[in-house]
Amino acid sequence: MSEILVLNGPNLNRLGSREPLIYGSGTYEELVEYCKDVGEAVGRTIEVRQTNSEAEMIEWLHEAADLETPVVLNPAAWGHYSYALRDACALLTAPLVEVHISNIHAREDFRHTSVISPVARGVIAGLGVEGYADAIQAVVRFVAQAETK
Repeated sequence: MSEILVLNGPNLNRLGSREPLIYGSGTYEELVEYCKDVGEAVGRTIEVRQTNSEAEMIEWLHEAADLETPVVLNPAAWGHYSYALRDACALLTAPLVEVHISNIHAREDFRHTSVISPVARGVIAGLGVEGYADAIQAVVRFVAQAETK
């Protein structure tokens, strides 16, 4: 494994200006650089993508499934209701770790449930953008464990 896809859903391109008390003041561009730096530190290439289009996200997940590419996914709001996204995630054969910047369990009731979590290998929520580092490191561990079996 040399590449990990970090996929971000709707409104994450607005980091820095979107509810900074919840999501922090860092920009999306800073998140991208942070993820790439974490990847470099663990010897992996990180490709970071963001879309506000559910169809595009599903296509990216199909691509990851076909190429057996591990995924760190912040589904954003789609995680709470998109069964189409959940089904695309279920196609993945490489590890999937779901990440949320905020603690979805401490927010509005509708955010407490993720339809993605049941098909993810792990879930990280509420650690801010640092949760991406934990998710990337978890993917690396999961892949290494699978390779030793």
